[in-house]
Amino acid sequence: MITIPLAKSLSCSAISRRSFILGLLAVQGCSTVSGPVSPLPAEGPYASELFPVRPVNRSKFAKDLQPVTVAKRMDATPGSIIVDPHNKHLYFVESQGTVRRYGIAVGKSGYSWRGTATIERKAKWPAWHPTDDMHAETPGLPKRIEPGSANPLGARALYLFVNGRDTLYRIHGTNEPWTIGTEASSGCIRMLNEDIIELYEKVQVGATVQVL
Repeated sequence: MITIPLAKSLSCSAISRRSFILGLLAVQGCSTVSGPVSPLPAEGPYASELFPVRPVNRSKFAKDLQPVTVAKRMDATPGSIIVDPHNKHLYFVESQGTVRRYGIAVGKSGYSWRGTATIERKAKWPAWHPTDDMHAETPGLPKRIEPGSANPLGARALYLFVNGRDTLYRIHGTNEPWTIGTEASSGCIRMLNEDIIELYEKVQVGATVQVL
């Protein structure tokens, strides 16, 4: 059974001041950055993306936070996801003896949750709708932050439900790649954009997500 601290499960992402300002500027359609906007790549694995995806320098992350397929038997059905918040790992179960492991960022103290949920929705480059509580905490926050590089949900989002009810928790990309491997969010599971793009193609709607 999932345990959700409702009073603190109302925001999907703890936005830094810099990220919030960038998101707000994106919504308002203005920018304080001079010079040309970086064009979408003409070729490569992300050339068809709606917004630029710039792969991070993996050497700056611990090796256990880099995606890898490993031989590991887990008590889970192939196609499901297991999240290990303590070690900052997310496992996609490929078979009874093989998993794909990714590095993640998890909820900071007081915002984490555990239990079992179901992916009821998948979205590419989702918009983000801050909740009423988030608006109360951050006056001036837009009702909707448009998709794009400044959006805290990043390139993809997987929406977690329990008994048909939206938990308001997501597995999603991030515009703050430096937070991977830390406790940084308000409960959601963050992944690098290139990692959530890969996972998005593997996992299906209806898949089970277990947070340990």
